Amino acid sequence: MLGDQSAELTENGEDEETTLRLCANGACMKATEVEAKLDEGNIQDAESSLREGLSLNSEEARALLGRLEYQRGNVESALRVFEGIDLQAAIQRLQVSAPPPEKPSTKKNKPRDPPQQSASQHAASLVLEAIYLKAKSLQKLGRTTEAAQECKSVLDSVEKIFQQGISDAQVDTRLQETVSHAVELLPMLWKESGDYQEAISAYRRALLSQWNLDNDSCARVQKDFAVFLLHSGVEASPPSLGSQVEGSYIPRNNLEEAILLLMILLKKFNQGKAKWDPSVIEHLTFGLSLCSQTSVLAKQLEEVMPGVFSRVERWNSLALCYSAAGQTSAAVNLLRKSLHKHEQPDDLVALLLAAKLCGEEPSLAGEGAGYAQRAVDNAQGMDEHLKGVGFRMLGLCLGKQAKVPTSDFERSRLQSESLKALDGAIAFEHNNPDLIFELGVQYAEQRNLKAASRYAKEFIDATGGSVLKGWRFLALVLSAQQRFSEAEVVTDAALDETAKWDQGPLLRLKAKLKISQSNPTEAVETYRYLLALVQAQRKSFGPLRTISQMEEDKVNEFEVWHGLAYLYSSLSHWNDVEVCLKKAGELKQYSASMLHTEGRMWEGRKEFKPALAAFLDGLLLDESSVPCKVAVGALLSERGKEHHPTLPVARSLLSDALRIDPTNRKAWYYLGLVHKYDGRIADATDCFQAASMLEESDPIESFSTIL
Repeated sequence: MLGDQSAELTENGEDEETTLRLCANGACMKATEVEAKLDEGNIQDAESSLREGLSLNSEEARALLGRLEYQRGNVESALRVFEGIDLQAAIQRLQVSAPPPEKPSTKKNKPRDPPQQSASQHAASLVLEAIYLKAKSLQKLGRTTEAAQECKSVLDSVEKIFQQGISDAQVDTRLQETVSHAVELLPMLWKESGDYQEAISAYRRALLSQWNLDNDSCARVQKDFAVFLLHSGVEASPPSLGSQVEGSYIPRNNLEEAILLLMILLKKFNQGKAKWDPSVIEHLTFGLSLCSQTSVLAKQLEEVMPGVFSRVERWNSLALCYSAAGQTSAAVNLLRKSLHKHEQPDDLVALLLAAKLCGEEPSLAGEGAGYAQRAVDNAQGMDEHLKGVGFRMLGLCLGKQAKVPTSDFERSRLQSESLKALDGAIAFEHNNPDLIFELGVQYAEQRNLKAASRYAKEFIDATGGSVLKGWRFLALVLSAQQRFSEAEVVTDAALDETAKWDQGPLLRLKAKLKISQSNPTEAVETYRYLLALVQAQRKSFGPLRTISQMEEDKVNEFEVWHGLAYLYSSLSHWNDVEVCLKKAGELKQYSASMLHTEGRMWEGRKEFKPALAAFLDGLLLDESSVPCKVAVGALLSERGKEHHPTLPVARSLLSDALRIDPTNRKAWYYLGLVHKYDGRIADATDCFQAASMLEESDPIESFSTIL
C-alpha cells in the first residue's frame, strides 16, 4: 500500500543476524543501505533511493528518512531531513482525496475502504508523523516555541483534512496515534516556552475539538489541565463564546474549572472508562479544600468504587472531610470504626484526630482524653515526635472535661492533670505558638493571671504580634487584673497593626473597656464605627449576598447590634435597647444571648413576667446558657424573700450554672442570697466571699471567647 512506512525486523537464517528492513507499497529494502548514505551526509541520495525502491513521493520519502534518523538518536540530522518537507503541498493533495462525511451503513450501502482512500490515509499518517517528530526534535534541542508551532501545524492540518472531525471509520490506527500524541504534546510545549495563555487554549482545544481520543488520552489531558489550573498561578481567561453550549455551566475561575475537570475524571474512573490515577483524588482534595467544600469531597470519596481504598483509609479520609465541614458527630463515628480493636486501633493520626474532635465537645472530652493517652503511649521510635501533639490533645481534652464534672474535687483534679499534660507537650514543642497560647488560656481560666500574662506575652513574641488573638488574650488578662487603661493601650496597639476588616473583635473589646472605665459615650462611638464597617462590608459584596458570605464576614453585624443593645441596657436606655434588639432579630431570629438581653430590658422596666418569659425562652433554645440560668435564679431569689418555695428552684439553677462555669461571680452572689434568705448564713458567707474574690479577677469577656 502507498506510504506503508512500517519498518520490519526480519532474521537472516544463515548469519543469524537481525536486519532492519523498510517496507512500503509491497516492496522492501534493507535499512542499512539508506543508513550508510545518511552517515555520509548524502540526504538527497538516501531520499532518491527510497523513492525508487519503495515508490514514494518526495514528502513521504523524507518523512520516512527523518523518522529513521530520529529513531537512531540523530536529532539534528533528523531535523535537517524534516526541514525539506513541504507540508502545505502535502495538505492540499490530502484534502482533495479526503473521505466524505460518514453515512449510516445499510444493507445496500455497506461501509467500504476504497484503495484510494486507504492510500490517502497512509500518506497523511506518514507526513503528519514527520511533522510531529520534527516538533519532538525541536523540543529536545530546546527550541520549544518553534516546536509548539510545528506541533500546532499538525493539528491545524488534521482539521483541514478532516473538516467534519475524526471518527473511527475515517482514520487508521497510526494516524490516530500521531494525532493523540500531538494533542497531548502541544500544551506541554507552550508551557515549556512560557506562553501560558496559549497552553490554556491548547488544553481547551484538545478537550473541545473532535480528535477521537481514547479515554486514557483524554483523561491524561484533563488531569494535566486541571493540575495546571490549580498550581500554575496563571489566571485563565474564560472559554470563548463559540465553545459555550447554551444552558451549560461555565466555570468562573481556575479553581472551578479544575474541580469540574477532576470530578469528570473521577466519574470516568468509577464507570471503568479510564485507568485509576490516585493523584487525581489528591488534586481534587486540594482544590475542594481551598474553597471549603469538604462535604463535596466526602461525597466524591463515597462514590469511589470499593477496593480502590482500604476501608480504614476511606473512613479516615471521610472523617477528615466531615470534621472540616463541621459535622463532628459523623467524623467521630467514622473514627470509632477505624480505631476498633479489629481494625487499626493504634493508628496515630486517627487517634490524634479523634482526640481533637472529641476535645471540642465537653460531653465527648473524656473519650477524647482516652484517645490522646493511647496516642502518647504509641508514639514510639520514628513517631516519637508526635508525642508532644498527643500530650497537647490530652491537655485540651482534660481541660474541656473539667467543665462537666459532678464535684469540685474532680474538677480540680482534671484541671491539674490538664496543666501537667500541656507542660509535658511544651517539653517536646517549646517553640509551638499555638501550644503556648492554649497553656496560657488554661491558666487564665483557673485565674492564675500571672502565669497567663507571661504566656500571652510569649505568644505575641513568638508570632511577632501578627496574630490577633494574642493581643485580645493579653488585653483580657490585663482587664482581669483590673488594669483597664493598660488593656486599652494594648487594644489600640493591636488596632494599629490590624487590617480594617479584622478589627471587629478588637473594637468590641475596646467598647467594653470604655464601659469599665465609666466612658459610655466613647463606647457608643466605638459601636457606631463598627456599624460603619458593617455597612462598608455589605457594599463590598453587593446587594445579593449568599449565606456563606454572611457567615464569613470579618465584622459580624448581629454581634454589633447585640453588643450595642447590651451597652444601652447597662445605661438603662430601654428604647434604644429595643431598637437594637429588633435590628439583631432581623439578622438572627433565635438566639439565647439576645433573649437574655431582652429579659434584662423587661427587668429594667420592672416588668418581671415578660423578663422571666424571655429568660426561660433562652433556656429552651440553649439549656446550657449560663447567663439565662443566672438571670432566672436571680429573679426567683428576689421572689424568695416573700415566697420561700421558689428558693429551691433558684438554688438548683444557680448551682447548675456554677457547674458549667465555676468562675461566674454573679452566680455565686445570687446563690449567696438564696442561702441567706433560706437561713444558711455560713453557706451564704462562703458564696459572697467567692463572688468577691472572682470580681477582683473577672475579665470583661470570658476567656473562652478567644479559643
